[in-house]
Amino acid sequence: MGRAAAARKLASAAAYGGGGLSVLGASLYGLLRAEAKVARKAIGRLEGRVPDATGWYGRGRPGPAIKVALLGDSSAAGYGVTTVEDTPGAMLGSGIAAQANRRVHLGAFCLSGAKSSDLVGQVGAALPTEPDLAVILIGANDVTHRMLPSESVRFLSEAVRHLQDAGVAVVVGTCPDLGTVRPIPQPLRQVARRWSRRLAAAQTIAVVEAGGRTVSLGSILGPEFDAAPAVLFGPDRFHPSAAGYAWMVGVLLPSALAALGLSPDDQADTRRSEGLRSISKAAVHASKNPGTEVDGTEVAGSARGPGGRWVLQLRRRWLKAENAEAPGSEETEPGAEGSDVEPAGTT
Repeated sequence: MGRAAAARKLASAAAYGGGGLSVLGASLYGLLRAEAKVARKAIGRLEGRVPDATGWYGRGRPGPAIKVALLGDSSAAGYGVTTVEDTPGAMLGSGIAAQANRRVHLGAFCLSGAKSSDLVGQVGAALPTEPDLAVILIGANDVTHRMLPSESVRFLSEAVRHLQDAGVAVVVGTCPDLGTVRPIPQPLRQVARRWSRRLAAAQTIAVVEAGGRTVSLGSILGPEFDAAPAVLFGPDRFHPSAAGYAWMVGVLLPSALAALGLSPDDQADTRRSEGLRSISKAAVHASKNPGTEVDGTEVAGSARGPGGRWVLQLRRRWLKAENAEAPGSEETEPGAEGSDVEPAGTT
């Protein structure tokens, strides 16, 4: 079975209730069960609480404010950093505020250790804040905790649909390539790479079918990170360092702005390798090419063609995630609209 067909079958299994195990095979799944045990023992845990990035960014900028919900796992929360300015949430909130020249309220609903099944509760907590945009980072824990891929994709698809139904734009950073996590021994590391890439491809299909857009985050744990592990990996050699999180947010930021209908300046919004493709082929290509955005489109007024859903695949020029500010607890600008956003729950 080709990679595109396998990804499509996995996404279909999620949609129609299939197990999805046949996509990878029972023997491969057994290897991953062993991989997960080895990885958890080797990686261990870091001490300390993840700083909460919930709050206001871009204070002093004009309104109306943009509301952002950040959902997902430890990669969204910023596991391993000690200051809030180094969390993905602070970088994302500050970056959107700077590029859009608007105030931003970011609610961090993400939680370390979360799997795709935990998105149900996170979406339920986020929707009352009426966000304009939801950014979701999920998938790595699904791999290391042996969650069936079809179940993982189904929970993600349902989360995107609920957000879309509420009028929330959605950007999903797909499962990173776990093949460069050094505590995972070979040959299981290669198995993890195969699993995570197929999950990322299936996530892309499911998310776009549900109305969202995806960005491939293989670069989090991909070749660039493997080449400089002391800089881009954190102390546990699994999660990114502050520099690694900045790299990740720099990949996500242009797509987040595009989802909001806001464009960065012309230089930052240069598009490369833009192309019209069927969804399955685009999903597999994106899983192996970090920074690739996939979003639904139409051809001659039709959303679907012979190969399935039409999508636009492109690579935006990454933006530097720098000069992040600490979140403010309330909107205090003179003449600003009254804040209608209650502080979000802590992660």
